Amino acid sequence: MRVERLGQDKIRIFLTFDDLSERGIEKEDMWRDIPKVHELFNDMMEQAYHELGFEVSGPVAVEVFALPAQGMVVIVTRGKTGSKDGKEEEEYEDEEVYELEVTLEESDLIIYAFRDFEHLVEAAHRINAMLTNGGTAYFYKEKYHLVLEEMDLDQERYHKLIAILSEYGEATPTTVYVLEEYGKVVVADDAVKEICRHFT
Repeated sequence: MRVERLGQDKIRIFLTFDDLSERGIEKEDMWRDIPKVHELFNDMMEQAYHELGFEVSGPVAVEVFALPAQGMVVIVTRGKTGSKDGKEEEEYEDEEVYELEVTLEESDLIIYAFRDFEHLVEAAHRINAMLTNGGTAYFYKEKYHLVLEEMDLDQERYHKLIAILSEYGEATPTTVYVLEEYGKVVVADDAVKEICRHFT
């Protein structure tokens, strides 16, 4: 579980599928209102408090993005309690329950980050034959990111692709929206094939 601050009232938590399976939670359970998921949320909030000093009381908006083969990104936004005299604060403290407003989105994109361009080049050469469309490459926060669209691969080839990408890079909680807005496009179209064509 990795926690990072996005703003004063917003944090992002990256959960791997190992984090979920350790707690006996299936990906589909994140869509359900069950005790295990509440427990996981409490753990996430505890970690956010210890690592970032992010404290939650009152209404909270939770967005969950499922990423294939990587895990889940959970974005938590603290709601404004709206009262200066502390009355509302007290009401929330009595309840000791978060008011959750959950939004769920599933992404079919595969996003991997590479520390060096050479690592991206090596990975591209290894996966080139498996792809018909080579995705987009970005540079963001000192790393190269490869975004691959949904692919029509059977389970075995899909896992092989993920294994190769994991050899050279790492699954990242960065969403494609962040890359599009803040990243620099390195190769806009058919990135894998273009990289293979120009770099050996």
